[in-house]
Amino acid sequence: MQLGTRVAGGGTPRPHTWGVDSEYGRLHDVLVGPIDNYTWQPESNAVAARSQRIGLAFDRKAALTQYAEMIRAYEEAGVTVHRLPAEPGLPYQLFARDSSVMTPWGAIIMQLAKPFRRGEYAGCLRFYLERGIPLYDLVTAGNIEGGDFMVLEPGVAVCGYSGDRSVEPAVREVKGWFEAEGWEFMTYAFDPFLLHLDCQMSMLAPGLAAVCVEAVEDELVRWLRARRIRIIEVSYREAVVEMGCNLMALGAERVLIPASARSLIAACRAEGLTVYDPDVSMIADGGGSIHCMCQPLRRDSARA
Repeated sequence: MQLGTRVAGGGTPRPHTWGVDSEYGRLHDVLVGPIDNYTWQPESNAVAARSQRIGLAFDRKAALTQYAEMIRAYEEAGVTVHRLPAEPGLPYQLFARDSSVMTPWGAIIMQLAKPFRRGEYAGCLRFYLERGIPLYDLVTAGNIEGGDFMVLEPGVAVCGYSGDRSVEPAVREVKGWFEAEGWEFMTYAFDPFLLHLDCQMSMLAPGLAAVCVEAVEDELVRWLRARRIRIIEVSYREAVVEMGCNLMALGAERVLIPASARSLIAACRAEGLTVYDPDVSMIADGGGSIHCMCQPLRRDSARA
């Protein structure tokens, strides 16, 4: 029995209910990770290690309050929130972006790099199977995490890799699937301390992206501009330290941005975007913010 729906050679049918073909189509359903077992893991990433080094302390009550604030923001925006059941021994299961990604043809189950995160795939896989959400395929060529992957716009996807959380053979495997479906698939190498691609850039709206130009390589900036995507520049500190690029486009000219990204919030409002800005700083100091916690399940198609 084939677990995934992917048709070898391309031509995979699109499900009627679930799927995304952009980072910015109107969001209807989102999968959010559970905060029940969340604690900072300084050995996991540079952000959490910095938090420990400068003497910050994890405050569970504050994290729970901030998580609830983010959930309320989704609900106020009319988004249906689905939650992964919490499982013991998975302190970063909160970051539901990484264990799977949604595509136009269903979900891909990813492989996580850190040993203490590898079990996250199981609850994620059960979620899709129990709810009848189609699976496109499962990555087998090595570790690759959803924070590095974006269905950027109709017909175009991008996936970064640092050789740490995502490795080139796994990225190439997914690239081959998308190219067989007739999509452009950009691959982009970067340094491991930058964690994931979504810590460096995110789409805000059609033709508009937030990018830490100080952190990314010139090739990525040139590629975005060649696609006529305008860039709002985010400072190095706001993006890398405060995770300001780690946001979620809600569609219909609305975005969900961490409250700490004050300059980006002001720039988005100047563009005429409606901004929801929950404070998620206690969560972000462990190495993941809004985009990390949430996997879009259903968006309106952005195809013309």
